[in-house]
Amino acid sequence: MNAEVITVGTEILMGQILNTNSQYIANKLAELGISHYYDTTVGDNWDRLCTAIENALDRSDIVILTGGLGPTSDDITKEAAAHVMKRDLVLDRPSLEKIKNHFSSRGKVMPENNIKQAMLPDGCIILKNEVGTAPGCIIESDNGTAILLPGPPREMNPMFEHGVLPYLGRISDSILYTRVIRIFGMGESAVASMIKDVIDKQTNPTIAPYVKPGEVTLRVTAKCNNIDEGKALAEPVIKEICSIIGEAVYSTDDEGLNEVCSRMLADKQLTLAVAESCTGGMLSSALVSVPGSSRWFVEGAVTYSNDSKLRRLGVKPDSVAQFGAVSRIVAAQMAEGARLSSGADIGISTTGIAGPCGGIDNKPVGLVYVGIADLDGTYVKELRLNGSREHIRNLATLNALDLLRRRLSDSQV
Repeated sequence: MNAEVITVGTEILMGQILNTNSQYIANKLAELGISHYYDTTVGDNWDRLCTAIENALDRSDIVILTGGLGPTSDDITKEAAAHVMKRDLVLDRPSLEKIKNHFSSRGKVMPENNIKQAMLPDGCIILKNEVGTAPGCIIESDNGTAILLPGPPREMNPMFEHGVLPYLGRISDSILYTRVIRIFGMGESAVASMIKDVIDKQTNPTIAPYVKPGEVTLRVTAKCNNIDEGKALAEPVIKEICSIIGEAVYSTDDEGLNEVCSRMLADKQLTLAVAESCTGGMLSSALVSVPGSSRWFVEGAVTYSNDSKLRRLGVKPDSVAQFGAVSRIVAAQMAEGARLSSGADIGISTTGIAGPCGGIDNKPVGLVYVGIADLDGTYVKELRLNGSREHIRNLATLNALDLLRRRLSDSQV
């Protein structure tokens, strides 16, 4: 079984709206084991849209369309699909009542043009919209199946989750079991070289690498009949990869570094305080974005100026005068100060030059120090990072999280 996605909207072709629907649907299709070979974006044009639907039905079992289900004259997806699949549009009174109630519950009267949204292809399966006014639908025919969904992600996502997924699950002949290995601090070529033998012999499961800032993600996917079979196929490959890569692997369950650190802090019943300069709160934000962080996060301080480092963290004036705020010794004193002043078990710090200006020959843009202090002592890691200001700050944050992870796992930092 294979599926194709058509995103409808001139605003997407013009770059005015980011198309996140295709990514969402592609992930869901992969989870179900449904092959996905084509993804098309077409504007609000009758001839081109009809042609796109005809071509998709000729080569795919399922065609999923998003967008163009609104009440205006340029919302033509439903009309075009019905035309291609030779279905009349008929008024669905329950859908009309639901649309009317949507407006009346907000103290408004439904505009006449919204009746258009309740006109649905004869014989279709109606997909309820629990958020907006546009119902979706599934049109089945001997030539294939078309699934019509609203464009706004806040409407499309729940409709797909509650209406489309159960439908596709019933008609799919297999599923995909997927696990994600996340590796920090190694480039894609280095990872690929280390696991070359594993990749060369892959059949089922398959291994697909993806690159993100500072890390490599390996998606291990097994085509199977059920989850237990998928686990049996994927687990030996995951264990082999982890044994080769070693401590750079920080998750085999698609967790972020912040989530891994959160879990480890909670499991070890340790508390943490953060002192930031160049990251300006990004590290604290990443940590407290994880639910349950109040169990272990004590406090975070953005000590951007030299005075705040001295006053808030107890950094020694002589250290700043002699070595500068961006230095190994100041990073150490910041981490120690965060820990001691807060009473936390662990203190972690960042100080650096994010750019684009401020660098000098011996302290270039991208120089960052990350410090960590606990009962076992203090350690500082020097980083030499490249890229834009935001990229450097983001990488500094990720490196700080990785340093914390390694410290918590009693690894060599």
